[in-house]
Amino acid sequence: MSEYTYPILFGLIIGTATRMYMLRTDYRQYPTYLHGKIIHVALGFIAAGLGTVAIPSIMEEDFTAITFLTLAASQFREVRNMERNTLTELDSYEMVPRGKTYIEGIAIAFESRNYLVIFTSLVSTLIYLLINVWAALIAAIICVLIAKVLMSGGRLKDIVEIEYVEPRFDGPGLYVDNIYIMNIGLPQRQEEVLRYGMGFILKPKNFNSRSTIANLGQRQAILHDVSTALGVYRDSGTPALVPLAKRDLDDGRVGVFVLPQEKDIKRAIKIIGAVPTLENAIRMPSERHVEGEGK
Repeated sequence: MSEYTYPILFGLIIGTATRMYMLRTDYRQYPTYLHGKIIHVALGFIAAGLGTVAIPSIMEEDFTAITFLTLAASQFREVRNMERNTLTELDSYEMVPRGKTYIEGIAIAFESRNYLVIFTSLVSTLIYLLINVWAALIAAIICVLIAKVLMSGGRLKDIVEIEYVEPRFDGPGLYVDNIYIMNIGLPQRQEEVLRYGMGFILKPKNFNSRSTIANLGQRQAILHDVSTALGVYRDSGTPALVPLAKRDLDDGRVGVFVLPQEKDIKRAIKIIGAVPTLENAIRMPSERHVEGEGK
């Protein structure tokens, strides 16, 4: 057996285990189907192999093998395309769609996690060869903790305050607090809305937060997550029962109106707070440098 056999096996096991740890199924219900998980675990194994063999290749001065890492980058970009295409197709059949911004964020996450696997395998194998297996195990644990931090991202509760407000009608107009949501003229629909509807006010904590929650993709992500976790009281062809999120143009607050099948206020607030802050929706206008204007 080669002197690299055990380090390579160690790196493969640690890298694959890291990918399996990052492959979670939560209330967003993706990926749940078996074959979807198999695909991502298999890609994680390949990523682990690429990260692991890089170190022995360098030590043996076989630098041509390093070119496989560049090929990996192009292959894992296809992972993003695969996830984007899959979720876009599925989104058309959702009662409350995720939206393109949310889908793009998920696709980026699946691609980036393969790079985290490569990093974990590479570091683990390197420490194994330089020191010993116990030091490599400690390094692997540190890498997994780093991956956990990087995969977590921000949450909506970090940038907004969430308050429950009972929806109300002023004539045919539906309001959450003083924020106009939509017009519903049929008395039967108004009764259903008041019986099943829930309203929430999202107050931004600063000016950057105001710009972030103004993003249509971020608002759609809120509606999708709440509707997925608590159900939604609607069917196709019922536009009056569509959850909506509208913005107060004066102070930047967002009024969220949903029709869940399970009317649990505390749980709904917790779910809204756990909605990820989408990377493509984050805006930081306060960070703009005036001296850079026009460049």
